[in-house]
Amino acid sequence: MNVDAVAVDRLHSTGVLPMGHLIALTGPYGVYEHARGETPRIEHGYCTDDAARVLAVIARERVPRGFAASARLRYLTNLALSFLEQAVAPDGSVRNRMSADGAWTDAPSIGDWWGRAVCGLGSAVRHSPDPGIRARALRVFLRAARRSSPDVRASAFAAIGAADILEALPGTVAARALLTDSLRRIPRPHGTDQSWPEQRLRYANGALCEALIAGGQALQQPGMIDSGLVMLQTLLRLETRPSGVMSFVGAEGRDRSDSERSGDQQPIEPATIAEACMRAAAITRDEKWSRAALRTWAWFTGENDAGIAMFDPETGAGYDGLEPGGRNENRGAESTLAALSAYQCARYARGTRT
Repeated sequence: MNVDAVAVDRLHSTGVLPMGHLIALTGPYGVYEHARGETPRIEHGYCTDDAARVLAVIARERVPRGFAASARLRYLTNLALSFLEQAVAPDGSVRNRMSADGAWTDAPSIGDWWGRAVCGLGSAVRHSPDPGIRARALRVFLRAARRSSPDVRASAFAAIGAADILEALPGTVAARALLTDSLRRIPRPHGTDQSWPEQRLRYANGALCEALIAGGQALQQPGMIDSGLVMLQTLLRLETRPSGVMSFVGAEGRDRSDSERSGDQQPIEPATIAEACMRAAAITRDEKWSRAALRTWAWFTGENDAGIAMFDPETGAGYDGLEPGGRNENRGAESTLAALSAYQCARYARGTRT
């Protein structure tokens, strides 16, 4: 069975994400971070990264009121936004870990989760149809924007969120300042140089491309957009085998000149590439980026090194990693939300090509 055709066509016709597994992972404070198989590991609690991902994915959905899914979407949106409202400290730093009983277990800081929080909040401000949600998300964003991070990926996530704010509210001074500051930390190619600008491919590499593309659009800097597009084309080349099958960097990363893959392939990598492709498609109107997003989505549906699906179209669950001989059967929040995000990109790409 071609899961890509069946699942995407069905979603395109119904307009509703399969959210059964995401609902099953949801507890009283958020979405449980880990699962054993399909069962939530409640004892591991929650994290800000996942709350931000929930907010971003749900904000992009459009379900008419009266549908059963509509109430679930509103519930998940409020739960995720409430989590971030608590996570962001008055000085803009962010807590990441919450225990199963709702107690924070770490101090606020500016790691990846800070950038993820900014990204999710920006998505809500730009895409949520609910003015109350947009207003709440903007307030939390303005608090988080008091800080910045020296980390490249945290800065990339933050830049994407700040760019979304400027798309929705062009006069937001704090968003422009955060975007400008964050983009300074994103490495770029020299002209049309086809090598990756970091020595190693790490994780969520597509976010660096999307940050430059979205940031260049928001700041009206075509040269920055071009840099992001060059990087994205390079990344697609580096993560595609000669056969045309996409094969992503393992969890531990690899040198940009090393053609061998090692370690588990994580769903976050194709998800960030699909998101970058759809940002590129929306800005350039070039259909090649829609095709690239569909090719990236195909990894989830079985066109990968193991020939096994990494997504369950019935429940919406994403599997935690592609291993040399198969897949990790655990279905945690990050993997599920990465798959759902890539699914949204595939739906959009399919729509732009009909």
